[in-house]
Amino acid sequence: MGAVTAVQMPVNPVRKPETTQPRLQVDQVCLRYRSSDGNTFTALENVSLNVPDQQFAVLVGPSGCGKSSLLYLTAGLAEPTSGNIHVGGQRVRGPGADRGMVFQSYTLFPWLSVRDNIAFGLKRKGMGARERKEIVDYYLDEVGLTAFAERYPKQLSGGMMQRVAIARALANDPQILLMDEPFGALDSQTRMQMQQLLLRVWEHSKKTVVFVTHDIDEAILLGDRVYVMGARPGRIKRELDVPMPRPRDMDMVMEREFIEMKRDILGLLHDDLQVAH
Repeated sequence: MGAVTAVQMPVNPVRKPETTQPRLQVDQVCLRYRSSDGNTFTALENVSLNVPDQQFAVLVGPSGCGKSSLLYLTAGLAEPTSGNIHVGGQRVRGPGADRGMVFQSYTLFPWLSVRDNIAFGLKRKGMGARERKEIVDYYLDEVGLTAFAERYPKQLSGGMMQRVAIARALANDPQILLMDEPFGALDSQTRMQMQQLLLRVWEHSKKTVVFVTHDIDEAILLGDRVYVMGARPGRIKRELDVPMPRPRDMDMVMEREFIEMKRDILGLLHDDLQVAH
Protein backbone atom coordinates (compact mmCIF):
# COMPACT_ATOMS: atom_id res chain seq x y z
CA MET A 1 0.00 0.00 0.00
CA GLY A 2 2.94 2.32 0.64
CA ALA A 3 3.80 2.41 -3.05
CA VAL A 4 0.24 3.35 -3.94
CA THR A 5 0.20 6.16 -1.41
CA ALA A 6 3.38 7.60 -2.90
CA VAL A 7 1.67 8.35 -6.20
CA GLN A 8 -1.69 9.66 -5.05
CA MET A 9 -0.82 13.24 -5.99
CA PRO A 10 0.30 14.17 -9.52
CA VAL A 11 4.05 13.90 -9.89
CA ASN A 12 4.08 16.68 -12.50
CA PRO A 13 2.07 19.51 -10.87
CA VAL A 14 -0.09 21.76 -13.02
CA ARG A 15 1.96 24.79 -14.04
CA LYS A 16 0.26 28.15 -13.80
CA PRO A 17 0.74 30.41 -16.80
CA GLU A 18 3.82 32.54 -16.14
CA THR A 19 3.14 35.13 -18.85
CA THR A 20 0.40 36.11 -21.26
CA GLN A 21 2.48 34.68 -24.12
CA PRO A 22 0.74 31.79 -25.90
CA ARG A 23 2.23 28.35 -25.32
CA LEU A 24 2.19 27.76 -29.10
CA GLN A 25 2.58 30.49 -31.71
CA VAL A 26 2.29 29.69 -35.43
CA ASP A 27 3.11 32.78 -37.49
CA GLN A 28 2.42 32.93 -41.23
CA VAL A 29 3.60 29.38 -41.87
CA CYS A 30 3.77 28.08 -45.43
CA LEU A 31 4.77 24.61 -46.58
CA ARG A 32 5.47 23.84 -50.24
CA TYR A 33 6.68 20.70 -51.97
CA ARG A 34 8.32 20.20 -55.35
CA SER A 35 6.57 17.32 -57.13
CA SER A 36 8.27 14.84 -59.47
CA ASP A 37 6.91 16.69 -62.53
CA GLY A 38 8.56 19.92 -61.38
CA ASN A 39 5.40 21.62 -60.18
CA THR A 40 5.06 23.16 -56.74
CA PHE A 41 2.39 21.90 -54.36
CA THR A 42 1.32 24.19 -51.51
CA ALA A 43 0.34 22.13 -48.46
CA LEU A 44 -0.05 25.08 -46.06
CA GLU A 45 -0.44 28.78 -46.84
CA ASN A 46 -0.08 31.62 -44.34
CA VAL A 47 -1.28 29.62 -41.35
CA SER A 48 -1.30 31.56 -38.08
CA LEU A 49 -2.70 30.57 -34.71
CA ASN A 50 -2.01 31.08 -31.01
CA VAL A 51 -2.73 28.38 -28.44
CA PRO A 52 -2.74 29.62 -24.82
CA ASP A 53 -1.21 27.61 -22.00
CA GLN A 54 -3.43 24.76 -20.74
CA GLN A 55 -5.79 24.99 -23.72
CA PHE A 56 -7.02 21.92 -25.59
CA ALA A 57 -6.92 23.01 -29.24
CA VAL A 58 -8.29 20.84 -32.06
CA LEU A 59 -7.55 20.99 -35.79
CA VAL A 60 -10.37 19.60 -37.90
CA GLY A 61 -10.74 19.47 -41.65
CA PRO A 62 -10.91 17.26 -44.74
CA SER A 63 -8.15 14.91 -45.85
CA GLY A 64 -5.30 16.77 -47.48
CA CYS A 65 -5.86 20.07 -45.68
CA GLY A 66 -2.49 19.96 -43.92
CA LYS A 67 -3.58 19.19 -40.35
CA SER A 68 -0.94 16.55 -39.79
CA SER A 69 1.67 18.58 -41.68
CA LEU A 70 1.16 21.47 -39.26
CA LEU A 71 1.54 19.09 -36.33
CA TYR A 72 4.77 17.64 -37.77
CA LEU A 73 6.17 21.14 -38.26
CA THR A 74 5.36 21.95 -34.63
CA ALA A 75 7.05 18.73 -33.52
CA GLY A 76 10.16 19.75 -35.45
CA LEU A 77 9.97 16.70 -37.70
CA ALA A 78 9.87 18.94 -40.79
CA GLU A 79 10.70 22.57 -41.57
CA PRO A 80 8.29 25.19 -42.93
CA THR A 81 9.07 26.82 -46.26
CA SER A 82 8.45 30.17 -44.60
CA GLY A 83 7.08 31.49 -41.34
CA ASN A 84 7.94 30.62 -37.74
CA ILE A 85 6.66 28.36 -34.97
CA HIS A 86 7.42 29.04 -31.30
CA VAL A 87 6.73 26.81 -28.29
CA GLY A 88 7.11 28.45 -24.89
CA GLY A 89 8.69 31.46 -26.58
CA GLN A 90 11.43 29.37 -28.23
CA ARG A 91 11.56 28.97 -31.99
CA VAL A 92 11.13 25.39 -33.17
CA ARG A 93 14.29 24.28 -34.97
CA GLY A 94 13.94 20.52 -34.62
CA PRO A 95 12.55 17.87 -32.27
CA GLY A 96 12.74 18.62 -28.56
CA ALA A 97 11.71 17.36 -25.14
CA ASP A 98 9.36 20.35 -24.77
CA ARG A 99 6.98 18.62 -27.21
CA GLY A 100 5.37 15.21 -26.79
CA MET A 101 3.88 13.39 -29.79
CA VAL A 102 1.20 10.70 -30.02
CA PHE A 103 0.65 9.22 -33.49
CA GLN A 104 -2.28 7.30 -34.97
CA SER A 105 -0.06 4.25 -35.45
CA TYR A 106 1.18 2.39 -32.41
CA THR A 107 4.75 3.57 -31.85
CA LEU A 108 5.68 1.50 -28.80
CA PHE A 109 8.93 -0.44 -28.53
CA PRO A 110 7.83 -4.08 -28.90
CA TRP A 111 10.79 -5.42 -26.88
CA LEU A 112 9.94 -3.27 -23.83
CA SER A 113 7.19 -3.85 -21.27
CA VAL A 114 4.43 -1.31 -20.70
CA ARG A 115 6.33 0.03 -17.70
CA ASP A 116 9.60 0.32 -19.59
CA ASN A 117 7.93 1.98 -22.58
CA ILE A 118 6.54 4.70 -20.31
CA ALA A 119 9.87 5.06 -18.52
CA PHE A 120 11.94 5.19 -21.71
CA GLY A 121 12.26 8.98 -21.98
CA LEU A 122 12.79 9.40 -18.25
CA LYS A 123 15.61 6.89 -18.29
CA ARG A 124 17.28 8.67 -21.21
CA LYS A 125 17.17 11.89 -19.19
CA GLY A 126 19.16 10.14 -16.47
CA MET A 127 16.38 10.28 -13.90
CA GLY A 128 16.91 8.12 -10.82
CA ALA A 129 15.10 4.81 -10.48
CA ARG A 130 12.95 5.85 -7.50
CA GLU A 131 11.63 9.05 -9.07
CA ARG A 132 11.17 7.27 -12.38
CA LYS A 133 9.08 4.55 -10.71
CA GLU A 134 6.86 7.12 -8.99
CA ILE A 135 6.12 8.91 -12.26
CA VAL A 136 5.48 5.68 -14.16
CA ASP A 137 3.23 4.33 -11.41
CA TYR A 138 1.23 7.55 -11.44
CA TYR A 139 0.59 7.43 -15.19
CA LEU A 140 -0.09 3.70 -15.19
CA ASP A 141 -2.88 4.47 -12.75
CA GLU A 142 -4.06 7.48 -14.78
CA VAL A 143 -4.59 5.39 -17.93
CA GLY A 144 -5.88 2.32 -16.09
CA LEU A 145 -2.99 -0.02 -16.92
CA THR A 146 -1.45 -0.75 -13.53
CA ALA A 147 -2.41 -4.42 -13.83
CA PHE A 148 -0.72 -4.58 -17.27
CA ALA A 149 2.57 -2.93 -16.32
CA GLU A 150 4.69 -5.98 -17.14
CA ARG A 151 2.90 -6.92 -20.37
CA TYR A 152 4.41 -6.35 -23.80
CA PRO A 153 2.76 -4.42 -26.67
CA LYS A 154 1.86 -7.59 -28.57
CA GLN A 155 -0.25 -8.64 -25.56
CA LEU A 156 -2.32 -5.42 -25.64
CA SER A 157 -5.34 -4.24 -27.61
CA GLY A 158 -5.13 -1.18 -29.83
CA GLY A 159 -6.80 0.99 -27.21
CA MET A 160 -4.39 -0.19 -24.54
CA MET A 161 -1.39 0.56 -26.75
CA GLN A 162 -2.62 4.12 -27.26
CA ARG A 163 -3.05 4.47 -23.50
CA VAL A 164 0.60 3.53 -23.11
CA ALA A 165 1.59 6.04 -25.79
CA ILE A 166 -0.34 8.82 -24.04
CA ALA A 167 1.15 7.88 -20.66
CA ARG A 168 4.67 7.83 -22.16
CA ALA A 169 4.22 11.29 -23.69
CA LEU A 170 2.82 12.82 -20.49
CA ALA A 171 5.42 11.18 -18.24
CA ASN A 172 8.10 13.30 -19.94
CA ASP A 173 6.21 16.47 -18.86
CA PRO A 174 6.34 18.29 -22.22
CA GLN A 175 5.19 21.88 -22.57
CA ILE A 176 2.75 20.80 -25.24
CA LEU A 177 1.22 17.47 -26.29
CA LEU A 178 0.71 16.92 -30.03
CA MET A 179 -1.79 14.22 -31.00
CA ASP A 180 -2.20 13.15 -34.63
CA GLU A 181 -5.55 11.34 -34.92
CA PRO A 182 -4.59 9.02 -32.05
CA PHE A 183 -7.97 7.26 -32.04
CA GLY A 184 -8.47 7.06 -35.79
CA ALA A 185 -7.60 3.35 -36.07
CA LEU A 186 -9.87 2.25 -33.20
CA ASP A 187 -13.38 0.83 -33.42
CA SER A 188 -16.18 3.21 -32.43
CA GLN A 189 -16.74 1.78 -28.94
CA THR A 190 -13.04 1.81 -28.05
CA ARG A 191 -12.75 5.29 -29.53
CA MET A 192 -15.45 6.60 -27.19
CA GLN A 193 -13.74 4.95 -24.22
CA MET A 194 -10.45 6.60 -25.19
CA GLN A 195 -12.13 9.99 -25.58
CA GLN A 196 -13.53 9.69 -22.06
CA LEU A 197 -10.14 8.61 -20.73
CA LEU A 198 -8.39 11.54 -22.43
CA LEU A 199 -10.94 13.99 -21.01
CA ARG A 200 -10.28 12.68 -17.50
CA VAL A 201 -6.50 12.65 -17.87
CA TRP A 202 -6.49 16.16 -19.35
CA GLU A 203 -8.63 17.49 -16.49
CA HIS A 204 -5.89 16.31 -14.12
CA SER A 205 -2.86 17.49 -16.10
CA LYS A 206 -4.24 20.61 -17.87
CA LYS A 207 -1.48 20.07 -20.41
CA THR A 208 -1.55 22.26 -23.52
CA VAL A 209 -2.77 19.98 -26.33
CA VAL A 210 -3.01 20.28 -30.11
CA PHE A 211 -5.19 17.43 -31.39
CA VAL A 212 -5.79 16.54 -35.04
CA THR A 213 -8.99 14.76 -36.09
CA HIS A 214 -11.40 14.26 -39.00
CA ASP A 215 -14.23 13.63 -36.53
CA ILE A 216 -16.33 16.74 -35.81
CA ASP A 217 -18.03 15.19 -32.76
CA GLU A 218 -14.61 14.35 -31.32
CA ALA A 219 -13.34 17.88 -31.99
CA ILE A 220 -16.21 19.50 -30.09
CA LEU A 221 -16.23 16.94 -27.27
CA LEU A 222 -12.53 17.36 -26.50
CA GLY A 223 -11.62 20.90 -27.48
CA ASP A 224 -11.65 24.32 -25.87
CA ARG A 225 -11.16 25.81 -29.32
CA VAL A 226 -11.63 24.25 -32.76
CA TYR A 227 -9.59 25.42 -35.74
CA VAL A 228 -11.49 24.58 -38.91
CA MET A 229 -9.09 24.08 -41.82
CA GLY A 230 -9.71 24.30 -45.53
CA ALA A 231 -7.75 22.45 -48.19
CA ARG A 232 -5.86 23.25 -51.37
CA PRO A 233 -3.98 25.04 -50.01
CA GLY A 234 -4.25 24.29 -46.30
CA ARG A 235 -5.38 27.29 -44.27
CA ILE A 236 -7.36 28.22 -41.18
CA LYS A 237 -10.93 29.03 -42.25
CA ARG A 238 -12.30 29.82 -38.80
CA GLU A 239 -11.49 29.63 -35.08
CA LEU A 240 -14.43 28.55 -32.93
CA ASP A 241 -14.59 28.55 -29.14
CA VAL A 242 -16.45 25.54 -27.74
CA PRO A 243 -19.24 26.92 -25.49
CA MET A 244 -19.86 23.74 -23.46
CA PRO A 245 -18.48 23.84 -19.89
CA ARG A 246 -16.13 21.29 -18.39
CA PRO A 247 -16.06 18.60 -17.12
CA ARG A 248 -17.68 16.93 -20.11
CA ASP A 249 -19.13 13.53 -20.89
CA MET A 250 -20.61 11.71 -23.87
CA ASP A 251 -24.14 12.94 -23.08
CA MET A 252 -23.25 16.43 -24.31
CA VAL A 253 -23.46 15.30 -27.95
CA MET A 254 -27.24 15.53 -27.62
CA GLU A 255 -27.24 19.10 -26.30
CA ARG A 256 -28.51 21.95 -28.48
CA GLU A 257 -25.24 23.92 -28.34
CA PHE A 258 -23.28 20.86 -29.45
CA ILE A 259 -25.59 20.21 -32.41
CA GLU A 260 -25.53 23.88 -33.46
CA MET A 261 -21.73 23.97 -33.38
CA LYS A 262 -21.52 20.74 -35.38
CA ARG A 263 -23.84 22.29 -37.97
CA ASP A 264 -21.62 25.39 -38.16
CA ILE A 265 -18.47 23.31 -38.70
CA LEU A 266 -20.15 21.16 -41.35
CA GLY A 267 -21.17 24.34 -43.13
CA LEU A 268 -17.58 25.61 -43.10
CA LEU A 269 -16.33 22.29 -44.46
CA HIS A 270 -19.08 21.80 -47.04
CA ASP A 271 -17.20 23.12 -50.09
CA ASP A 272 -13.97 21.31 -49.24
CA LEU A 273 -15.81 18.04 -48.62
CA GLN A 274 -17.48 18.29 -52.03
CA VAL A 275 -14.11 18.82 -53.72
CA ALA A 276 -12.57 15.89 -51.79
CA HIS A 277 -15.25 13.49 -53.01
